[in-house]
Amino acid sequence: MAEPLLPARPALWLVLGEWRAQPLRVAAAVFAIAVGVALGFAVHLVNQAALASFAGAVHSVAGSADLQIEARTPQGFAESLYPRIAHVPGVAVASPVVEVAATSGQIRRPGSGGTASGRLTLIGLDPFRAVAVTPALVGVRPGRDGAAIDGVYFSAAALAATGARVGGPVTLAAGGRVWETRVAGRLAGVGRAVAVTDIATAQWRLGQLGRLQRLDVRLAQGADPAEVTARLRALLPDDADIATPAGEEARSDSLSRAYRVNLGMLAMVALLTGGFLVFSVQSLAVARRRPQFALLRVLGLRQGALARLVVGEGLALGIAGSILGLGFGYGLAAAAIDLVGGDLGGGYFGGARPVLAVTPGAGLAFAGLGIGVAVIASLLPGREAARARPAVALKSGADGDAGARPRAWPGLALLAAGGLAALAPPIAGLPIAGYAAMALLLAGGVAVMPALARVLLAPWQAMRAPVPVELALRRLWGAPRGAAVALCGIVASTSLMVAMAVMVASFRGSVDDWLGQVLPSDVYLHLEGVETAGLDPAAQARLAATPGVARIRFQRSIAIRLAADRPDVQLSAQPVGATGPVQLPRVGASATPPPGEVPVWVSEAMVWLYDARPGTRLTLPLGGRKVPVFVAGVWRDYARQFGAIAMADEDFTRLTGDATRSDAAVDVAPGADPRRIAAALTARLPPALAGQALVARPAEMRAVALQLFDRSFAITYALEIVSILIGLVGVAATFSGQTLARAREFGMLRHIGVTRGQVLAMLASEGALLGLVGGIAGISLGLVMAQVLIHVVNPQSFHWTMDVSLPWGLLAGLFAALVVAAAGTAVIAGRRALSADAVRAVRDDW
Repeated sequence: MAEPLLPARPALWLVLGEWRAQPLRVAAAVFAIAVGVALGFAVHLVNQAALASFAGAVHSVAGSADLQIEARTPQGFAESLYPRIAHVPGVAVASPVVEVAATSGQIRRPGSGGTASGRLTLIGLDPFRAVAVTPALVGVRPGRDGAAIDGVYFSAAALAATGARVGGPVTLAAGGRVWETRVAGRLAGVGRAVAVTDIATAQWRLGQLGRLQRLDVRLAQGADPAEVTARLRALLPDDADIATPAGEEARSDSLSRAYRVNLGMLAMVALLTGGFLVFSVQSLAVARRRPQFALLRVLGLRQGALARLVVGEGLALGIAGSILGLGFGYGLAAAAIDLVGGDLGGGYFGGARPVLAVTPGAGLAFAGLGIGVAVIASLLPGREAARARPAVALKSGADGDAGARPRAWPGLALLAAGGLAALAPPIAGLPIAGYAAMALLLAGGVAVMPALARVLLAPWQAMRAPVPVELALRRLWGAPRGAAVALCGIVASTSLMVAMAVMVASFRGSVDDWLGQVLPSDVYLHLEGVETAGLDPAAQARLAATPGVARIRFQRSIAIRLAADRPDVQLSAQPVGATGPVQLPRVGASATPPPGEVPVWVSEAMVWLYDARPGTRLTLPLGGRKVPVFVAGVWRDYARQFGAIAMADEDFTRLTGDATRSDAAVDVAPGADPRRIAAALTARLPPALAGQALVARPAEMRAVALQLFDRSFAITYALEIVSILIGLVGVAATFSGQTLARAREFGMLRHIGVTRGQVLAMLASEGALLGLVGGIAGISLGLVMAQVLIHVVNPQSFHWTMDVSLPWGLLAGLFAALVVAAAGTAVIAGRRALSADAVRAVRDDW
């Protein structure tokens, strides 16, 4: 005999009737799913658009080159390599390139309101060679066709950054040299801030005679790339390396991959939290409609059909939430690009403003995630509805867990699995296991709530309390599953919010403390665009002799490439060492270098990315050769995610022959005015470098750094706010649904003499107790999840550690808000449930 099924129209009527009776519950579930889908979809849209824009900008500079020979340091390599590469069999065209960082205009001084600088990349090339490899870099004058070989040609991004105009004058500064010229034309199709000139002019004007930074190579048709690459590699000096398009793509992707994945994972955790809220409201809906379901069972509906009805309701909630989430996500992505840029505040794409493009596959994928979470969250309530005994439910509609002893082992098992997952290493360089640990901890914390609620309420059972409070305690003690359902959404949303809040507070506090350690001096001087040269010894002596300067320490910073598929590492030469005046914020144990070896100190990122632990050795490209160095220690550096190396300045000068410096830390004499000292230092700079100088005090630098930190975590702050909203809406929906489902219970209490005020007081006590238990459990679970974020996810993603700092004010405010919101919502919902006559509420029991 075929299984009786509920006709479509009555099933729809039943679902719509419940939704009309409980609009807040439905809105909460749809809102939770919509928020999770919207956040994930928005992060995906912005990331994909930004990556596409960034990749297009990189491709416009690389052109149709099959591979590039790139210098490992800004100083470049000898141009004598160019003819040797051009004559290698299999090479069709080799285009020589000079490429240096430059500025145009004055550097902005923090707090001074000075003119903003225009940073760009200045490229010199041979247009007759470049037109066959990188045609986008060949400038064209207005009104002319064909390659131009004179003047400076600006991309649209460079014109916007510098404020220059075609045909107008422009001043460029690079490598301690100033060049006054004019903008001869535009570069079409180049997305980066780039200025291009003839290669001979660039070498002459920029002090790069005999040096190149890059060779763009296009292979002959039919040539074997692997064979040609091997021939080229055999000719390369120690200060050059081969970069392929795949390697450049990997480098570009690695710049922001960890940041993108973390934002996406946090959005998925928010969606998971929404799933717990759907489970909560669906469980309450099942409890409320238990008599209706019992009647359907008596009329012949089988268990499977009833379970499918509840799951179908979850499916409808998921579809509605996903559709709303996709629309809201697109709007959120557009707003994010306008407010914080295509890098979502992370600073990885140079403030690019990409164009959003929606692919049907991405939309369907995120909609599928939302629908899947809602359906999965409805499976257990559907199973519970199907397994209820029709005769008992039809008569009393009582809670199905009265007197049941909750089991703690499933939740404890999930918590233990989460702890083990947190110990796992990164997968493909990403903290996949760390986020799995957070999901397991969240599920375990929710699953253990029935048993935990009894443990937390046990001390109150033997205490004498007013009648309403005692009734609330007895009810929560006797129906632990109902209490757990009410606590599910609270614990999930609270723990997520607490975890992110503690992580951000710890990170910000650690950055603030670190800034205090690395900025001990009174005034700091930094020169932009001096990667190839900076302050010579004579200029350093003039600055040191400035009246009011008690001590000045110079530093040289350059970018070096240790791996072709990874971003550059920052190498700094400074007076550092066991007895040097500069003390780095060391982390962990140190190692003593053997006699004759060059010691270096690496940042935490170097340990993660290059396994550069104390006592190991690295090979650095310095002075045109590979130099072995000894890792003497590790230091904390929050400024450079992809690695930094500190070396004694005398070792750097000896190995490279470069005695110039790019930065200075100044201690002023007692009684001297740091502002006057800053002005005097600027006045003593060489004219060619004065326009590239940034002079600031530590307080100004700290304020700028923390402002950048807050900007990069803007999306995380938004996730915290969303978590609070989900939690409060979940509290309202949970208590509203649960209270309205207990109208018969309230009627019976009124019949035996309990006053209306006592019932409301009982509900307020229940709400306050559940808010108290949920707050304790949610905050405790959130603190555990925060440890996973701090000690697992962040080190595996961004390669640095931090000290735990708890935002006590926020935690106390959240706890109080939960208790008040739970009690207030229970009372408001109780007034509605008590509005009906007590006799009507229980007349079917007579």
